[in-house]
Amino acid sequence: MCNDENKAYVKLKKIPEKLGLNKGDTLLVSSDLKGLLFQCLEHGDAADPNVFLESLMDAVGSEGTLLLPTFNWDFCKGITFDYRRTPCRTGSLGKAALKRKDFVRTKHPIYSFAVWGKNAGRLYEMENKDSFGKDSPFAYLKEAGAKNLFIDVSYQDSFTFAHYAEEWEGNVPYRYVKDFTAGYIDEQGREEVRTYSMFVRDLDKNVHVTINPMEKQFAEAGAVRVYEINGVDFRLLDLDKAYGLMKKDILHNRSRNLCTYEGQEE
Repeated sequence: MCNDENKAYVKLKKIPEKLGLNKGDTLLVSSDLKGLLFQCLEHGDAADPNVFLESLMDAVGSEGTLLLPTFNWDFCKGITFDYRRTPCRTGSLGKAALKRKDFVRTKHPIYSFAVWGKNAGRLYEMENKDSFGKDSPFAYLKEAGAKNLFIDVSYQDSFTFAHYAEEWEGNVPYRYVKDFTAGYIDEQGREEVRTYSMFVRDLDKNVHVTINPMEKQFAEAGAVRVYEINGVDFRLLDLDKAYGLMKKDILHNRSRNLCTYEGQEE
């Protein structure tokens, strides 16, 4: 673990400098900022997600690309997705990004992202039906050699990219592609009925996502750097290296590190 040397408080806007980010990086941020913002309040610092967002933008620079999950699963329940109004259900950083004019939201009604930087336009133009399709932002993350920054969250709760590997590298027996149909209101306010798909768990197989056991493999392969800053855990994961390790687990280990399911030991 790469700990801050003297445990001194690091201002919110200075944290990205401690994480080994580079200009030109493609960075996906999965986060729970409650602990981090509490530390800001304790130290008289600005407890503002926008301060952190702007410091991340500065860290990757104009040649980099920043993605924040703005996922919402209401579409799966038949509830209309409104591109401009459907809220983010995946944390305060995504919520803050959706309120900014310098971020744009991608179009998938279940797995959307707020994006900024060099390839924001390319991501916005994607029309993928399949959540984890070869034409989706998840495929872009693999292609771009992206990094995934985890802030105070576990892989089990936030590593959605793992499902992209499951769909495309294993034909796994515990998930299948399922269509969902509901209303869709686009950026111009036009409404229609659309169908999108997701690689869902087979509930009959009693599937339990684990993923956290992959942490040992990530560490041993040098795929992740771990930090503790202001008492909060940060992990910076190389998604290309992680993909290869997950592929190996899927193909040769019956996905034992990614999940458990009935029939796994057969």
